[in-house]
Amino acid sequence: MVRRDLSAARARTRSGVRAAGAHARGLGVRARGAVGPLRRLGSWVGRHVSPLGWLVLVGAVGALVVGRRYGWDELVAAGATLAALLLISIVLTLGRSTYRVELDLADHRIVVGERAVGRLNVTNVGRARTLPARIVLPVGAGQADVDLPSLASEAEFEEVFAVAGARRSVLTVGPVRSVRGDALGLVRRQVMWTEPEHLYVHPRTVSLGTARTGVLRDLEGEATRVISDHDMSFHALREYIPGDDRRSIHWRSSARLGRLMVRQFEDTRRTHTALGLVDTLADYRDEDEFELAVTVYASIGQQALREELEVTALTSTRSLRTTTPPAFLDDCAGLEVRDAGADEVPVAQEIARSVPHASLVLVVTGSTLTAPELRATASHVPAGIRTVVISVGADHELALQTRNLLTVATLGSVTDLPRLMRRLVTA
Repeated sequence: MVRRDLSAARARTRSGVRAAGAHARGLGVRARGAVGPLRRLGSWVGRHVSPLGWLVLVGAVGALVVGRRYGWDELVAAGATLAALLLISIVLTLGRSTYRVELDLADHRIVVGERAVGRLNVTNVGRARTLPARIVLPVGAGQADVDLPSLASEAEFEEVFAVAGARRSVLTVGPVRSVRGDALGLVRRQVMWTEPEHLYVHPRTVSLGTARTGVLRDLEGEATRVISDHDMSFHALREYIPGDDRRSIHWRSSARLGRLMVRQFEDTRRTHTALGLVDTLADYRDEDEFELAVTVYASIGQQALREELEVTALTSTRSLRTTTPPAFLDDCAGLEVRDAGADEVPVAQEIARSVPHASLVLVVTGSTLTAPELRATASHVPAGIRTVVISVGADHELALQTRNLLTVATLGSVTDLPRLMRRLVTA
């Protein structure tokens, strides 16, 4: 009898434990189900409530607590008012935005002083009328705000804008964002609709006419004094030596002279112009002088690329694209003057390392260096390569000094650059 009672008690205990465990698991599942919405609500509040909104929330809670604690009805009313304002602000931001936004720039490349025209088109692709909103269009470091009215289904709103290219730069236009919220700015909901686009403001270059910026002509150009067995510039005939390429045998002369004769050629070197720009602040008096240097640098590089010469363009820290003139000018638009690094390599040394077989090395720098220092700039260039160092400055006169293969030139205005290049070609 006692045993049966003990067995029944154990069975009831196990049943109670299982029931308690099941109840606890049920509570855990419900708790986890409640945590998800609370976490999403907290994330939404953290993203969209502004600092002013948080201040209003803290003020509302504080006023309600203190007012109820000490029976101060006016403070309770103030807290309730602040809480109501915050609640209304949240309600105004609820709902989905059903926009289709198009950002269209008429031209992604302009010159300093020109204006780029763009179009912003917003369409309501939803079935319901949208609430008024604000469209934010970032342009460089600033932004343009456009008031978007309430739009019916399939209605469109278009805004035409212009971006002034006041100075050489690469401007990021976009991404376009819509902003919904209250007039006080307590809660704001932002949605990004487009990807950012780049607007390149090129330096204002000058045309160098038909002057070739390379000294050695390409293929049909100037021949060297080096004799080779394969090239395009015929030099002379010589007797056949065992091991010579039979394709070089000149059969008519061999038949006439009675012995094998082979052709000899003079090497023609492919023109390869290396352009270097000194971009350190210590080499320039001010930013205007650096802009003059960039203009000279861009003008020479653009002309060389138009003449279909092989060009390598460098600064001390970066290499510019030289596939096409527009790509080269795009990179020139982003050049900035900077402080020199402690272990920085001079641009002429970087050219010697990167383009050891260049036919012409041309370096553009500022006016702070003396004539001996300008000549020392070219000391890193390998021997046998013609080197030109151009020092720019507003107070410089057009001058040219050539010693062996080194030319040091001074330039005060970009309008004198065509004259300088003509003198360099004939020097």
